[in-house]
Amino acid sequence: MRLEVATGSDGVVGRLGGLPALPSASAWPVWEGHGPLSFIASIDCARLSADALDIELPGTGALLFFYFDGQLDGGEALVLAEDRDSWAGARVLYVAADEEAAERETPAGLKPYPVVPLTARAEVTAAEPWHPAVRAAFAPSAPLGNRYDHPVCSQEFLDALWEFDDEAGHQIGGHAHSVQNPVEIEIAEAVLDGEVTWEGPRLSQEAGNWVLLAQFGSEDAADMMWGDAGALYWLIRPEDLVERRFERAMFTWQCS
Repeated sequence: MRLEVATGSDGVVGRLGGLPALPSASAWPVWEGHGPLSFIASIDCARLSADALDIELPGTGALLFFYFDGQLDGGEALVLAEDRDSWAGARVLYVAADEEAAERETPAGLKPYPVVPLTARAEVTAAEPWHPAVRAAFAPSAPLGNRYDHPVCSQEFLDALWEFDDEAGHQIGGHAHSVQNPVEIEIAEAVLDGEVTWEGPRLSQEAGNWVLLAQFGSEDAADMMWGDAGALYWLIRPEDLVERRFERAMFTWQCS
């Protein structure tokens, strides 16, 4: 489901920036040794159409997304999927509908992003030809992450795909718009601790275990710029999503 800046009478399903509504018992997420994370976005699950989603979000409650964006150290410490020590630099919190929550002031040293309301619309998303699932359908023996001998890898098809989806915006579920290689491969490599090769089947199999939870692209209206017009991605295993184990979501980011 695509998320766009809401205008006029658009129904609002969430927002970028502002202050998060946290239960009194919930601490503000912190990356130990580095400091508190910045609040990126909140999504009101009840306002999203379950029929238009391809993932099993909770029917109620809110998802809150936090990320260590470099405000506190000038961008010195990076949150990278391949660096396990940095995983605490991105977090997803789920606040159930029956939990009393109130807006929490941003910790000292952090400046909150401007509030930008988001609306949702159902739209088809497409995976790149070198996505593991597409590769498995058309050329299972082809090298992972590279072009192969099939029309879906032709320049004409790639140009049409780019025209269909030419930027990494905001979305919940669907196929991620990866700025570089498929984000599923990045997450699989991280989970397997880099102990696999791109030639073997294990990496591709693990990549297939992850679905996009949320993607937030660079957004001028919210003063958000992730690298060079990049995007933040949170992925999760479907079974963890069903069990509401959002602490197991994995994060990566990409830019051009």
